[in-house]
Amino acid sequence: MEIALYLLPVTLGETPVEKVLPSYNKEIILGIKHFIVEDVRSARRFLKKVDRGIDIDALTFYPLNKYTSSEDISNYLNPLVGGQSMGVISEAGCPAVADPGADVVAIAQRKNLKVVPLVGPSSIIMSVMGSGFNGQSFAFHGYLPIDPAERAKRIKMLEQRVYAEDQTQLFIETPYRNNKMVEDILRNCRPHTKLCIAAHITCEGEYIKTKTVKDWHGKLPDLSKIPCIFLIYK
Repeated sequence: MEIALYLLPVTLGETPVEKVLPSYNKEIILGIKHFIVEDVRSARRFLKKVDRGIDIDALTFYPLNKYTSSEDISNYLNPLVGGQSMGVISEAGCPAVADPGADVVAIAQRKNLKVVPLVGPSSIIMSVMGSGFNGQSFAFHGYLPIDPAERAKRIKMLEQRVYAEDQTQLFIETPYRNNKMVEDILRNCRPHTKLCIAAHITCEGEYIKTKTVKDWHGKLPDLSKIPCIFLIYK
């Protein structure tokens, strides 16, 4: 096992580890004692899910969120500088993708430390795969504005990019605002623009459905309690 900062993907939802993570990931995880994590509690649960026999109390966790300073992150990496491998764990999916783990990787790169991303589920990539949209050129925008007027303006702008640049556009919303998001998409996009709604990827009840805006009208599922990714394309 090389000394490195390992980016450790996490299962999406309650998906069994063996369904989406290679056994190699477990080997790497069992060789690491220092973890930089988005949430300590969920990281501990994930590690127990990987191996019930793991000694959690023998591990060191460094919390990472939007309030963690660059100086703190730099200090977190001291074990790696000293020759001990470290792992980065997000709450779900791949660390450093739409995730504060990117800040850790940036500092590790500046320090010329080895970074190794491991294989695992990414809801962003998997939603593109399942949509039937352009996988050669796509852009993920995170959350759109909450203000209705600003949100409508952003949706129209993203739709323009679909047609002007032949580029798939992806974005997300918090579950309790999902239904409103879909209503706004249907209200502001052209009838023949395609919308893909992806939810519960790799989990029980997985849902990935693509229809034109026109065909979605009157046929929407209730999305108020599930994390979703929305994709639009021509």
